[in-house]
Amino acid sequence: MPYLDDQTFNFHTRDIATQLTPNATQRTTLIVAGCYVILIAILWHVPVLSWIIYPFKLLTVGFHEMSHAITGILTCATIHSVELDPDEGGETRMSGGIPWITLPAGYLGSSFIGACLIACGFDTNASKVACLVLGVFFLFTLWWARRNWLTWLLILGMSGMIVVFWLVADSVALRYFVLFIGVMSDLYVLWDVIDDTIARKVNSSDASAFARVCGCFPSQAWGLIWLIIAFIFFAAGVLVGLAAFKETSSEQQSEAAHFLPAPGSSGAMASVPLPGVFIMIVTAFSLKLLL
Repeated sequence: MPYLDDQTFNFHTRDIATQLTPNATQRTTLIVAGCYVILIAILWHVPVLSWIIYPFKLLTVGFHEMSHAITGILTCATIHSVELDPDEGGETRMSGGIPWITLPAGYLGSSFIGACLIACGFDTNASKVACLVLGVFFLFTLWWARRNWLTWLLILGMSGMIVVFWLVADSVALRYFVLFIGVMSDLYVLWDVIDDTIARKVNSSDASAFARVCGCFPSQAWGLIWLIIAFIFFAAGVLVGLAAFKETSSEQQSEAAHFLPAPGSSGAMASVPLPGVFIMIVTAFSLKLLL
């Protein structure tokens, strides 16, 4: 059995504490994330103002359905369609697969995506990579939802916003946009789980369907378990962001100028302007589907 003396243990404890102690840039990010939480909570409950975050609610529903579809593919299911509706609902039609994996994947997958986006929101270059990954997911979703006009409008609109924020202030705006999407996604999951499974029982919810398949616990119990996991993902996203991205804002700006820079920036001549490529790929794919 390995032996660790008290001095070694204290060293590792101090090292972990140092890694998780926010620097000035990270404190700003945490403050912005906290403001997002307050802003989203206010907009969510004011009927007129709630339309401001309506597209982001639909995006989170898209993450939910996309998570169902991806786990379906991984468990050998056939995905027939992915649909979003204006009432903030969605449906993934599939045959085959493993229900006890695909059913919880909606809530847990979208909360995991939100946590990843929160972590990436601590760093500009990480936010760029996150947007490229989202772009790939968007293309798959467009293929599965090629007959659903609302999904098309949502994805094309979000793709346009990503490109715009990529171009603003050497992509610093993109970082805060990715952070907002991550916070919005995780908050939506937390609220939806509470509303659909704990506060009231919805027979058509994923938790109710999972309870019928599994049979171990009622839907409220599964909702509580998923809620705890979603909270863990949320906290993990923040902790990973604090531990992994310690660069100051000036260091991030310098690195971002040489990694997928926006057209017109100091580093744009040295590499391909990815926002333009992103637009061309999405446009070409969209035209192919329409034709």
